[in-house]
Amino acid sequence: MTVTKESVVERLKTVNGPDFTGNIVDLGMVSEIFIADAKVFFSITVPAARAQELEPLRAAAERAVKSIPGVASAIVALTAEKKGGGMEAPVPARPAAPRPAAPQPAPQRPAPHAPASQSHGKRGVPGIDAIIAVASGKGGVGKSTTAVNLALGLAANGLKVGVLDADIYGPSMPRLLNIHGRPQTVDGKVLKPMQNYGLKVMSMGFLVDEETPMIWRGPMVMSALTQMLREVEWGPLDVLVVDMPPGTGDAQLTMAQQVPLAGAVIVSTPQDLALIDARKGLNMFKKVDVPLLGIVENMSYFLAPDTGKRYDIFGHGGARREAERLGVTFLGEVPLEMGIRESSDAGAPVVASKPEGAEAKIYRDIAAKVWERVQQERGVAEAAVPSIVFE
Repeated sequence: MTVTKESVVERLKTVNGPDFTGNIVDLGMVSEIFIADAKVFFSITVPAARAQELEPLRAAAERAVKSIPGVASAIVALTAEKKGGGMEAPVPARPAAPRPAAPQPAPQRPAPHAPASQSHGKRGVPGIDAIIAVASGKGGVGKSTTAVNLALGLAANGLKVGVLDADIYGPSMPRLLNIHGRPQTVDGKVLKPMQNYGLKVMSMGFLVDEETPMIWRGPMVMSALTQMLREVEWGPLDVLVVDMPPGTGDAQLTMAQQVPLAGAVIVSTPQDLALIDARKGLNMFKKVDVPLLGIVENMSYFLAPDTGKRYDIFGHGGARREAERLGVTFLGEVPLEMGIRESSDAGAPVVASKPEGAEAKIYRDIAAKVWERVQQERGVAEAAVPSIVFE
């Protein structure tokens, strides 16, 4: 059954607006609606200050659209940005952040290649040259898909790469990389990582069934992450990409405080509300002296496959503007592309399954910028090591 914009609009008219005033369509809160393969995409414009309060409204709109016969799924986001870049309602201006000065030597960061990671008690992982965290302030922004394609992009650029799925609450690497079974042990002491597409991978998803609910307390989180990081025979790796769980909880703090991270990549969608959460992740890494390698804007835009017309479903450019405001490197824009989603769901990420495609090139370019930033941060750390001269 064909789904039309008209049927979606009519169904959305049954969703009450904030404070039960009218409906979200007549109030002008619904963005342009895009439909592809029975999947419906749109956003709802709300005042940024009421975002958390109005989450039930977003959920109600999503349920309403999913109930339409023929709709396979719906992606609905809250945004404070209207089409054309105008704001839905006056929002208190953010205090302007001072433009950062040129990078200064940071004595607390370890020099590369060494037991270097001993700074602040952070013990390195034998054989791993650099560890990169991929994080987001909230779920649903495509962080894991970005992490796996970033890892594959780094490998495509000639590096030896591993992936640690640190999202112990909802591990996704087994499915994203189409890896099944249980890892073997070496001498009954350490685990051998699983492998596919040239990547070495460890995930809680290899150790428990996919449907098993994860109920973890703080100390359990720290113990599980420590074992998956340090009790695995990673072998020599240029870089280990860590797919962090969303948010700023125990797992993130454990990795940031106990592991010598070479830096963190933040993934966000363009809308202001997602960036509010991304900002929390940025600030957390800053507070624990982890270098910020840059921001990726995921679901940046949509190109209709039939007409090539561009749709900025969730707004556009918010992550770039945030990066400029904070003096952080903007790593690139990843489009909302059906092929990326479908290949990820099928366990064949686009960088591996379509290496010559436009989307794969985007990820390879992002990977190149990330690795360049790692080298820059290393240069800062090396410059901070004092020279001792005996005369």
